[in-house]
Formats: sequence, C-alpha cells, structure tokens
Amino acid sequence: MSPLKEVVKAEEGEIYDIELEEDLLRANEELAAKNRELLKKHNVMAIDVMGSIGSGKTTLIEKLVRALKKKYRIAVFKGDLTTTIDAELIERHGVEAVPINTGKECHLDANLVRKALQKINLEDINLLFIENVGNLICPADFPLGSEKRIVVISVTEGPYMIVKHPFIFMNADVVVINKKDLAQAMGVDIEKLKADAKEINPNIKVAVTNARTGEGVKEVIDALGL
Repeated sequence: MSPLKEVVKAEEGEIYDIELEEDLLRANEELAAKNRELLKKHNVMAIDVMGSIGSGKTTLIEKLVRALKKKYRIAVFKGDLTTTIDAELIERHGVEAVPINTGKECHLDANLVRKALQKINLEDINLLFIENVGNLICPADFPLGSEKRIVVISVTEGPYMIVKHPFIFMNADVVVINKKDLAQAMGVDIEKLKADAKEINPNIKVAVTNARTGEGVKEVIDALGL
C-alpha cells in the first residue's frame, strides 16, 4: 500500500467562507461545476458525506469501503481541521486516501477539492467519497462538485436535529440516521426523524444504521444506487 498522500491545505486567500460576499460564493459554485465536469469526464461518481462531529461519518465510510471495494475502485478525501487521523483509518482498508486540512474553516470548498483531485489519478478510480468537516451548517452552501450528497445524523444529537438544521437537508440525496441502537436510551423516535427529513425534502432517501456494527449499510448502498 502506498504511503498516505501529502495533506492538502488552503493557501492564503483561498478559503471560501460562508460570511464572504456573494461573488465568492458564486466563485465556489463555478469551481464546483468544473470539478463535476472533470469527474464526469473520468466517469467518477463523487459523494459528499456531511454531518456533525461524532455522527459516524468516518465509520460509515469505512463500512461502505469494505462493502464496495471489490465492485468499485475507490478513493476517499477526508476533510478535517488539522489532523490526518481519520484518513489513516480509511487507508488501512486498501484504498487511496487524501487528507484535506481546512485550518479554522468549518467546511470544505470546491477549491480544496480541486487541489485534492490533482493528487490522484482519476483513471484509477470510479467512486470517490468526500468526507466534509463535521458541521451541519457551513457545508450546505458550498457544493464541491459531487454527484450526490449524504447527511449523516446520530440519534445522540437529539430529536430536533433535523428541524433545527433544515438547510443542509434541502439539497441532500440521502439522510443516514445512525446509532439506531441508542435511540431508546436517548428518547429519540426514529420514525419522527424520518418524517422530519421528508417534510423538508420529499425526495430525500432515508437509511437507518448502526455503522459501528454495519447494520443498515446495505440500505445506504441501495439509497445511493451503488
């Protein structure tokens, strides 16, 4: 297995933050469109995986990689503030992993993803998971060029997590309700979470998982059409 790729970092002036002017948000959208074109040219399906810190994004991606790596040639971009810990966890499954550090910024942007795409040979892969920074607010306004977007939530975040953060679900394709085994202990009604997601986005697909054990991962794969 090749050594972990060099960390992708933003250079001075390259961060597109949610508080910046509309022209920079537009610039991010233009870069995302270019990313999408590049990925399409190489027949790579990219999936943006969003969710709070501790929701189970990395664990879910690990399980998806294990389930799909015989069918697809997979790479993973792992967004984090400063470390490469999770990227190293992903790479042990025999797939290429590129860590992307955002410093103090609360989301990935299309520019950082563009730089990460230059680190890999797109001819060698056909499925790319992009794990966003743990946040349910900032990533919503920053498309990366992915074909699909997943939002991972955990029942440990409480019964109102979806209704309190509606915007990230509006343009998502799949919501994954994770840690189902803790729902009763947390007093969370999973059916209500499903209904909340559908009320915000009637077209969203819902999968319920215990990513730690792998329960429900096939549901996620089916929801993504993989």
